[in-house]
Amino acid sequence: MAQEQPNPNEVVLGQEINGARVVTLNRPRQLNGINDRVVYLLAQLLEKWEQDDDAKLVIFKGAGRAFSAGGDLKMFYEGRSSDDSCLEVVYRMYWLCYHIHTYKKTTVALVNGLVMGGGAAMVAPLKFAVVTEKTVFATPEASVGLHTDCSFSYIHSRLPGYLGEYLALTGARLNAKEMIAAGLATHFVHSEKLEDLEKQLLNLNTGDESAVRAVIEEFSTDVQLDQESILNKLSTIDKCFSAETVEEILKALDSEVSVDGNQWIAPVLKSMRRSSPTGLKITLRSVREGRKQSLQECLKKEFGLTMNILRSVITGDVYEGIRALSIDKDNAPKWSPATVEEVKNEDIDRVFEPFTSGHELQVPSDDSNRWSGKHEHTVYAKSSQ
Repeated sequence: MAQEQPNPNEVVLGQEINGARVVTLNRPRQLNGINDRVVYLLAQLLEKWEQDDDAKLVIFKGAGRAFSAGGDLKMFYEGRSSDDSCLEVVYRMYWLCYHIHTYKKTTVALVNGLVMGGGAAMVAPLKFAVVTEKTVFATPEASVGLHTDCSFSYIHSRLPGYLGEYLALTGARLNAKEMIAAGLATHFVHSEKLEDLEKQLLNLNTGDESAVRAVIEEFSTDVQLDQESILNKLSTIDKCFSAETVEEILKALDSEVSVDGNQWIAPVLKSMRRSSPTGLKITLRSVREGRKQSLQECLKKEFGLTMNILRSVITGDVYEGIRALSIDKDNAPKWSPATVEEVKNEDIDRVFEPFTSGHELQVPSDDSNRWSGKHEHTVYAKSSQ
């Protein structure tokens, strides 16, 4: 029986049912966009449940027609005129990402609808990620002047070949079948069966991975890629997106666009050329570095990148991108610099300058201090008092 009844108006709902714990992102009108309150409550629940011996299984889901469309871009835009107004939520999100990747209880995501950016960062690391015919994945941050964040320089860099660079630089969408083939999800379940699957999981009263897998497989269906899937173009993707620079990637795509069967390249080129040139360059370098970095190193790097971008260290592209996409909705951003050729390498170096040890993300070094490093214990919290 239920042990706890959540406030139905809260942005994150936490339920305790038998040995299962259910976290529901509950901002359906905002496509479950991630804001400061969402991050704070998620971290509280996950810490509590990891330390609860009665909690065996944690289920993640979203209310409405999305799992989560990612970070709340308007939150960043509204904080543009205040120094580091979003630092706390950014810090807490990256700290939370570490704990999602390394969570000690068995986890299942039920993903029925959009799953993008920071929302996808809550799905890809989990032991089981169940997707449906309604699931759509994307990481479009570079297009608005951000970078592939929330641990995605780690995730993207470990996808097959150079698929990660392709997804990060183009913001291309994947369907459920493609997510499974790429290793971003584990099982396909038709959406009409999702509620019954959840009921079975709630009644399981164990976190044993074999038992959880067996229940999911009762409802899941083996799926094959559609013939026109972009994942059937991996040889061309690898050929183009393995190039060292954004300029060389664009040149490689240009040389392939007229080849028979490569009709998919023209919209890719159009998308990249509409994106923030600075965002593209930061993103490519971050994913490339991620290939040689640990999870902790990626998260520390990404925290610094996000803060330097929000601080407009070299450009205000992120605010111009959000304005064009979400505020004025004219889809006509004016980037500065306007082309990738004009973006200076020394400026990109400035964005990647690491923070000092006291100001970097405090990722726990081992399980003995696993839940340390919270924002309230950092120099940032002390300086704001």
